[in-house]
Amino acid sequence: MSLFNDYLALLVESGPDILEGLIITLKLLVGSCLVGFLLSVPLAIARVSEHRGINRLASAYSAIFRGTPLLVQIFIFYYGLAQFEAIRNSPAWLLLNDSFYCGLLVLALNLTAYMAEDIRAGIMAVPAGEKEAGLAYGLTKFQSYRYIIIPRALSIATPVLGNEVICQLKATALVSTITVLDMTGVVRRLSAASYTTDALIIAGVIYAFITLLISLIVRLAEHRNTRYLRR
Repeated sequence: MSLFNDYLALLVESGPDILEGLIITLKLLVGSCLVGFLLSVPLAIARVSEHRGINRLASAYSAIFRGTPLLVQIFIFYYGLAQFEAIRNSPAWLLLNDSFYCGLLVLALNLTAYMAEDIRAGIMAVPAGEKEAGLAYGLTKFQSYRYIIIPRALSIATPVLGNEVICQLKATALVSTITVLDMTGVVRRLSAASYTTDALIIAGVIYAFITLLISLIVRLAEHRNTRYLRR
């Protein structure tokens, strides 16, 4: 009972700070997922392109961002690029100079590489008959991708994309290393000030709850996407 009272007292005292950090975490998650998804679709199409140059550029992007640690990427963008005067004098500096937007950018670029590979696998898994049906109806290649291939690929890749969103939630904690006070950054300060792990435990419970919520949403989306198959 005493332990419960300690957690309750911590929530009453530091709840507003934790809530503010949680809002920043959710902004990072939603923003990076939206940008990452929008960029991953054309990148996935480029990955399956028959044009060798486009395919190689897309493959190189994927290899770089999937082959290096996210924390290293964050440090390179936030600390490393600041060394170059050309970067500091460019419009890109408006993003890179702000730790929140820099973290959001790196999270989005990293997620793009992973989502693109998932969508590429979904595109390759679309039955050849469905692709040929679109061409038989007189659709152009662009229309075939827009109305048939991409929707079908996204349906196939829904569970994997859901896992990427969950991984992205946990990845947002890394931006606390560049002074962003997301939920992890806030509870780290609280724990350092109190010399206890109570705030970290509360944050862990919140992360677990959000993960469960995302899993339920993905399961509902998967159920809706495969409804016609069960019929």
